Amino acid sequence: MLLGEWETEGQSAYQALADRIRLLIIDGRIPTRTRLPAERELAHVLEKSRTTIVSAYGALKETGHLVSLRGSGSVVALPHPHDQPTTSPDKQLVDFARAAPAAISGLETIIQRATANLPHVLSKTGFDLIGSGDLRERIARHYTSRDLPTSPSQIMITLGAQHALALIARTFVRQADRVLVESPTYPHALDAWRQAGGRLVTTPVTTEGWDPDRLRDTFERVRPSLAYLVPDFQNPTGASMPPEIRDETIHHARRAGTVLVIDETTADIDLGRGWTDVPFAARADGTRTLTVGSLGKSIWGGLRIGWIRADDDGIGSLHAARAAGDLGTPELEQLVAAEVFEDYDALVQRRIAQLRHHRDALVDELHERLPQWEVPVPDGGTSLWVGLGAPISSALALFGLTRGVSIIAGPKFGVDGAFERFIRIPYTGGVDELVRGVHLLADTAHSLPALPAGRPAPHLADVV
Repeated sequence: MLLGEWETEGQSAYQALADRIRLLIIDGRIPTRTRLPAERELAHVLEKSRTTIVSAYGALKETGHLVSLRGSGSVVALPHPHDQPTTSPDKQLVDFARAAPAAISGLETIIQRATANLPHVLSKTGFDLIGSGDLRERIARHYTSRDLPTSPSQIMITLGAQHALALIARTFVRQADRVLVESPTYPHALDAWRQAGGRLVTTPVTTEGWDPDRLRDTFERVRPSLAYLVPDFQNPTGASMPPEIRDETIHHARRAGTVLVIDETTADIDLGRGWTDVPFAARADGTRTLTVGSLGKSIWGGLRIGWIRADDDGIGSLHAARAAGDLGTPELEQLVAAEVFEDYDALVQRRIAQLRHHRDALVDELHERLPQWEVPVPDGGTSLWVGLGAPISSALALFGLTRGVSIIAGPKFGVDGAFERFIRIPYTGGVDELVRGVHLLADTAHSLPALPAGRPAPHLADVV
C-alpha cells in the first residue's frame, strides 16, 4: 500500500523498487528497525520474481538502508553520515520540504522591547504547564475580538502547534480509537494520532474543497472518537471549508459524539479569499472543540509558541497529562509572544503581502517551466498542491535530491499510498530561491523518463 505506483519507465524493476523503499525510509513512512517482508513473501504480493526482490534488497543493503540481522531477517536502517559522500560546498539545497517562512520583519524590535520585562520573568521558577497569564490574556482577547468569547483559563500555551497536537493525542485518543482525518493532510498530525494508537479513517479534500456527502457518511458510519480538520487554507490543498459545510460538520460530530480538533495555524494567512468567518469553535454550540493555533506561520517558527483553546474541562485534562512529556513553555519565548500580540494585526498584514508576492512568483515560474503541471492558485496558506499529471511524485522527490532540491513526495500527506500524482510546493522562501527551485524541479522532471536502468539511487546523506 505504501509503495503505490512504484514502477518507473526506464528503470529495471529491482532498482525502481529499491528507490521507492529507500524514499519511504528517508521520509519516515517506514520507521527504522522495521522488519521488511521475506523475499518470497514480497515477490508473491507484488507478482514479481524472487530475483527482483533479492536484487532490490541487495541494492538497499549496499547503501546502508537495510541490514540483515540473524533471526530478524532484513531490517530497515539509516546510513551513518560518516559513511556517506560529503555534499559539494557549492551546492546549496533548495528546501521545498518545509512550508515555514523566515521571521517577519520587525520582530527584532519586538524582541528588544520585550527584554524590558526580563526582571519580572526572571523572578519566576520557569516551570508552568499552562503558560504565562499575560500571554493567555492576549490570546483570549484575540479570540473574543473575532466573536469567540474566551477567558484566559480556556487557553494553554504549548511548544508550537505540533506539540499541541501530540498533547491532544496523548490526552484524548485511546488505543484503537477511530480518528477522522482529511486526505491529504498535514503529515505530522497523522504521526501524532498513530503514536497515540488511533485508527485513521479518511475523508477526501481537493483544491476544490470537501465532499459534504462523504464527510457525513464517514461520521455516520465510523462514529469517530476524534476528528482532525484544517478548515482554513487546508494543508496541503489550500482549500477553505464554506460556512454551511462547517455547520453540517458540527452537526454530524455532535450526533456521533466526536471531539473536534480544529487546526487554525494558517487561518490568518488570507491572501484574498474574499470572505471571512468566525473561528470554527464559535459555531460549535456545545460540541467539544479543541482549537490549535500558532505563531509559526504568521510570525516565526523559531519562537516555538502555539496554544490550545478548549473548555475548562478540556484544559484540565490537558494539564493533567502534560507533565509526562514536558514541564512547560519557556518564559522568554512567551514574553516575546505577548509583545507580538500588541502589533499582531500589522505583522500579519506584512506577512500576507510577502506571501502573496511569493505565491504569484512561484505560480508564474511553474507555468513557464512546467506548463504540463496543474498549478492551483490558493487564496491563503503557505503552499501549492500541484498536480503532476503522472505518478512521478516519489521519483521526483528522490532524484531531485541529486540536483539540489528537497521536496516531500505526495504520498507522505496521505495514509494509504495515494497522491503519487501530486507534490506540495511551499512559497515561503525568497523569490530567488523559489525560481531556482522550480528550475531544479523542471530539470529533474524532464530527466525522469530517460533514467538508465540500474542507475544508483541517491539517498538523503548525499546532499544534506
